[in-house]
Amino acid sequence: QVQLVESGGGLVQAGGSLRLSCAASGRTFSSYAMGWFRQAPGKEREFVAAISWSGGSTYYADSVKGRFTISRDNAKNTVYLQMNSLKPEDTAVYYCAAGLPQPISWYREYDYWGQGTQVTVSS
Repeated sequence: QVQLVESGGGLVQAGGSLRLSCAASGRTFSSYAMGWFRQAPGKEREFVAAISWSGGSTYYADSVKGRFTISRDNAKNTVYLQMNSLKPEDTAVYYCAAGLPQPISWYREYDYWGQGTQVTVSS
């Protein structure tokens, strides 16, 4: 199994940047695809980005393409989400997840979840 802990959230002004980290424990971390999801109050959980087990393929929601970058360092058992040009509508709790999802953007296909980290973007 895999255990995940997110960090790096906080308050930032519009146009600013944050880098989220997700530290994983488990011997098979490198075998899993990793995804980032977010959920704002009163809204459904939303796919943000995902990366294949090898790091060779990345996927992004249209709303974050060109602004967010997902990456992973299997040696450190860590996945990152670099968020640039942040907008107020990016405000949400961000969760990382691990699994073997098909399709990769569907949250129910992920088996392991972190506790979430709050990202707040002010105008």
